Amino acid sequence: MVIAVDFDGTIVEHKYPKIGEELPFATETLKMLIRDQHKLILWSVREGELLEEAVEWCRKRGVEFYAVNRDYPEENGEKSNSSFSRKLKADIWIDDRNIGGLPDWGEIYHMIKSGNPFSRYSNSNHHYQDNNVKQHKKKWWQF
Repeated sequence: MVIAVDFDGTIVEHKYPKIGEELPFATETLKMLIRDQHKLILWSVREGELLEEAVEWCRKRGVEFYAVNRDYPEENGEKSNSSFSRKLKADIWIDDRNIGGLPDWGEIYHMIKSGNPFSRYSNSNHHYQDNNVKQHKKKWWQF
């Protein structure tokens, strides 16, 4: 699976442009995902020297990304190249700006390992439409 991972606020505390403290178990979880044969892409707003600092910070902790801000390592990231797009083609994005916020890294690992990254949202507290049951239109204030 291709997994895009944000840096600031996701792997480390959000202290941009500085590098914050590591969030608990972030790099250990990323290393486990790499060992499980997932391709990790660092997906960050950082560019230039700030991006290199983040990549090196991860590398020193044993996390080597498949690619950085691109779909594959050989992709030409120059803005003049019309075939390059910062829109990644990943299966999953891990980002602190997710709806519902960032789960803890243990939960992230278990959701990916189980093959159901949406398991956090599929508990009994949520009701999904069954196509065989006629649904009544609800007002926006009804849950």
